[in-house]
Amino acid sequence: MCVNAEDNQYIKGVRPTLQFIITSKDITATGAPATLLIFNNEKGFSRENIESLCSVGRSTKKGNRSCGYIGEKGIGFKSVFLISDQPYIFSNGYQIRFNESPCPHCSLGYIVPEWVEEKPTLLDIKQIYGGSKDSLPTTTIVLPLKPDKVNPVKQQLSSIHPEVLLFLSKIRHVSVREDNDDPKKNSVTTVSISSEVNFVTVKNMNAESYTIHLSVGENSNDDEEVCSYYMWKQKFPVKLENVVERRSGLEEWVVTLAFPHHERFHKDKSLPGVYAFLPTEMVTNFPFIIQADFILASSRETILLDDKWNQGILECVPSAYINAFKTLVMGSNEAPAQQEGVYLLDLSSHDGVKILSSSFDKRQYDDALKFLGVKQVKIDWYARCIQSSNLVDGVSEDIYLELLHFVAKNWS
Repeated sequence: MCVNAEDNQYIKGVRPTLQFIITSKDITATGAPATLLIFNNEKGFSRENIESLCSVGRSTKKGNRSCGYIGEKGIGFKSVFLISDQPYIFSNGYQIRFNESPCPHCSLGYIVPEWVEEKPTLLDIKQIYGGSKDSLPTTTIVLPLKPDKVNPVKQQLSSIHPEVLLFLSKIRHVSVREDNDDPKKNSVTTVSISSEVNFVTVKNMNAESYTIHLSVGENSNDDEEVCSYYMWKQKFPVKLENVVERRSGLEEWVVTLAFPHHERFHKDKSLPGVYAFLPTEMVTNFPFIIQADFILASSRETILLDDKWNQGILECVPSAYINAFKTLVMGSNEAPAQQEGVYLLDLSSHDGVKILSSSFDKRQYDDALKFLGVKQVKIDWYARCIQSSNLVDGVSEDIYLELLHFVAKNWS
């Protein structure tokens, strides 16, 4: 649903918002133990959108990847049948439902719309939503939940991570709450997540930087947690050897890195390290988050690491990181690490050559140092260093020989 909401169109001046409310009230009169209502203040469904829902393999977003659409699986709205037998749509005057069971008139399920004349009524929906009678968002999706899906849906709603808004370009507010006659029965954590973007950008090397501020309030608490993220977005040309059919026509990769100014928001023990607009299951333990248009498995949670498109993106991450770090530390007064910056090549110097600290001179760092352009010191430099130093001045010949033996033994 987050994907669909991000791909929707919004009227200028409207703050795009997605709201989830789960209630124990059976407003559809289908006997469902709980109902999930999803509210979105988009422009609303058009005739073309409705016709797309009533077809197989047809999407209004197909072929529009370059226009910013992030959905791609062709599943879209029909994925709601995983949790509901009868999804309802109320939008722009349309009030229809679909049924998992085959229609008695045409023996087809899932794609045959039925007009809703009785339950739920707009008044039923407004009572759950709250607010004034005319305050319903343009689009409402009503999902009477299957009995075995109630708890999983509640768990998923409670576990929505605040960082879900980091890489969505449209959605600016997400809220979750539970509606029961007895508030003590509520088991879903009430959460309100908002994002504000500092649009002052620094354009450089086909890249831009900006700051996003996320604020989170839980259980109607007036106190909000706030975390700011320094964002670096850089474009890279797609290499010919990485072109794939599923991304045909795209000539650029856009890699975005998010650096939290302070401790990241925690929802569970693991923190997503890689996003494909929404979080994946991949954990990196890096102090930053990686976002790109990765090709995913159908679950949208797993990145296909053997896919050549994804491999090309990952090869761009080191360059993006170095450019982001240098730009942030050198160009921002708010850089958290500005006072702690260290020039790796200035740690020691001898005979005009700047030498890396020995703590970095290890095999496991060879690839990283090579990427950073740190070259190996020539062998004759070591001889000049030993000869010109006073390391062995005044020591006995035995100690001098022992030192030479140590150097020879540990030389690699």
